[in-house]
Amino acid sequence: MRTENVFYTSTRGKGKTISSSEAIVRGIADDGGLFVPDNIPYIEDGLEELASMTYKELAFKIMDMFFTDFKDIDLKDCINKAYDSKFDTPEIAPVVKKGDRHYLELFHGATLAFKDMALSILPHLLKYAVKNISIDKKIVILTATSGDTGKAALESFADVENTLIIVFYPKEGVSKIQERQMITQQGENTSVIAIKGNFDDAQNGVKKIFADQGLKDDMSRNGFMFSSANSINIGRLIPQIVYYIYAYTRLLGSKSLNRPEPVDIVVPTGNFGNILAAYYSYKMGLPVSRLICASNENNVLYDFLNTGQYDRRRDLILTSSPSMDILVSSNLERLLYDISGQDPERINDLMERLRSKGVFSIGTGMRQGLDKFYGQFATEKEVFSTIKKTFDMHDYLIDTHTAVGSCVYDKYISGSGDRREVIIASTASPFKFPRAVLGSISQRLEKEDDFKLIKILSETTGYKVPAQLADLDTRPVLHDRVCEKDGMLDEVKDILGI
Repeated sequence: MRTENVFYTSTRGKGKTISSSEAIVRGIADDGGLFVPDNIPYIEDGLEELASMTYKELAFKIMDMFFTDFKDIDLKDCINKAYDSKFDTPEIAPVVKKGDRHYLELFHGATLAFKDMALSILPHLLKYAVKNISIDKKIVILTATSGDTGKAALESFADVENTLIIVFYPKEGVSKIQERQMITQQGENTSVIAIKGNFDDAQNGVKKIFADQGLKDDMSRNGFMFSSANSINIGRLIPQIVYYIYAYTRLLGSKSLNRPEPVDIVVPTGNFGNILAAYYSYKMGLPVSRLICASNENNVLYDFLNTGQYDRRRDLILTSSPSMDILVSSNLERLLYDISGQDPERINDLMERLRSKGVFSIGTGMRQGLDKFYGQFATEKEVFSTIKKTFDMHDYLIDTHTAVGSCVYDKYISGSGDRREVIIASTASPFKFPRAVLGSISQRLEKEDDFKLIKILSETTGYKVPAQLADLDTRPVLHDRVCEKDGMLDEVKDILGI
């Protein structure tokens, strides 16, 4: 593999090129752009060689190519602490074949969602990054969540030395189980606030707070600085590349593939970070035929990939896959930067159009950069039908988000007739969404609350309730803050005492 240094620059081009440590600590660039690597390292070692590696070994191999200012011993320490017994399987991200598709199970961590895969390591990366650039301030992690990021970030940063974490979530925009996971979070350094608005309101509010220079000056005088745990942080994105390469090499190891046979990768996505990691793995040399972007009824990405126009001027629909209920897909900016030929002026123009008018369009040249992608969406009815079909045919239980991916893959096959080995990112445990999953497979929509439905789902399917959820309903509520969407800044100031 290549070993030259990788540096990071803003998609909007106004900042200097910086190290990975500084990019991780800062989270977002001062100009509002997202940090991107100045080059994508290429996998020069044989993929067959990688197939013999454990998840930890492969994680080091890949991350070492991007985080080039980290000492080997420090990066290995981060990986060993992240991918340990908090995962309920030694494979960390097992690949399970059911029928004609391989499910990459990314939900075996502490919060039963794919966000654990990157958020388990981010606090440790941040710890060494701060050391690498000699910062003596307390890091304030500020993040917005559509459901899973919040709990995963809280779990990862709870009681981490010299950090505070503040999570905003839409009060009516997450599942009851997701909300309960967050508001019962322990840790002296944790704060959770519900906002009266949707995820885009929360995300936009966080971006405004990050961009508030007066607040940053006040924080600096009081010994604080911001960072982010959202997928806008490059320390979140790079670890996600690992599991796509891992999945491919597992198929090689099991003889399901012959090198260099390409695969299709299906990713249910809202904020575009998870599928962007798959795109980066392709840029690194992973044999990928199609990157299949699966949306729910909030199908703004489907429209963009098929028309070249991104239009957020629509009502947000609350669906059974809440982590995808998003109209402003932040990580798309990184893809736009890449397919524009890394043109920051073009990105500034597009992002300003999105901010001021709610819509932008890209031309023919940039649209050619989307050729690797296929976009489609699943309706609520199709999601429920896919859950039932998968369980009836394969005795395999999937959640609503994974069902979006599987349904969209069915549409891809039906429309193209193009079949090859496929990896579907399975992004959450079905037990996080018991009402929708149970209703899909048995039509048993009891009036019981979601916590009792967890037990009923287990009894109905024979699947064991994950230990991570076993006592969730009896944990005490520790966070009860609620604010208007315009009151987020005041909440942050109050928590920091400035």
